[in-house]
Amino acid sequence: MPIRLHRIAACSAALFFSVAAIPSYAQQIVVSKENRTIAVTTSAEANANADTVTVQIGFLVYGADEDSAYALGSKTSNAIAAALKAAGISPDALQSESQGISPVQQYGNQDWTPAEKAERKFQVQQGWNVKTGAGDGAKVLDIAVKAGANQSGQMSWSVADQDGLQAKAAKLALDRARGIAQQMAAGLNATLGPLVYASNEAPARPTPPLNGRGADMMMLKAAPAQVAPLSISAQKVTASATVYAVFSIQ
Repeated sequence: MPIRLHRIAACSAALFFSVAAIPSYAQQIVVSKENRTIAVTTSAEANANADTVTVQIGFLVYGADEDSAYALGSKTSNAIAAALKAAGISPDALQSESQGISPVQQYGNQDWTPAEKAERKFQVQQGWNVKTGAGDGAKVLDIAVKAGANQSGQMSWSVADQDGLQAKAAKLALDRARGIAQQMAAGLNATLGPLVYASNEAPARPTPPLNGRGADMMMLKAAPAQVAPLSISAQKVTASATVYAVFSIQ
């Protein structure tokens, strides 16, 4: 009789194992009366205050001909770079994203007056990413806008220790998996044993949009020097993890 009861428990454990979502990369776990297991797949998130921000800045200017447009673009470009340098922004923190000169297309000038169309036959566009401390994002944006960066504003928040935040999310997911497994073991009148296998599938990290394509970009005129910077608060950064865990039961 004891042997028969043991087989019933083994079958129940095997049932729980079979309904779990088992990733294709998981190792093969042998379920038998000698090796009874419970498998759990679960997810969790971890949050942290952002300590780094990437500010996207850029400008768009026009000219009546290609030469005048390029001359104004060059003046604006160098004025923005000089203003950031004078404010102590490291050259290594400034990365070019896009730049170009092109004729203005007719579909882009339909709302302009005849005089504006005559003055805006060519356009010059340039964009950069500026990586700085989370508390300096508003300062960088303010400096760039006042220097002529009339297409700016997108900010991407991050943490320096992204791996640490990811590890925190994985631990929370594993703790949750253990709690679920404990409840399942109790339903089998069994005792949860040690963890015998675990895997973590972290999501791909998002890539910030290019300058000029983000939803938060602003088309601005150069602000007077006495205008205070915008009030900008750092966002929380979230990391998620999905854990597949297998526990033995006794």
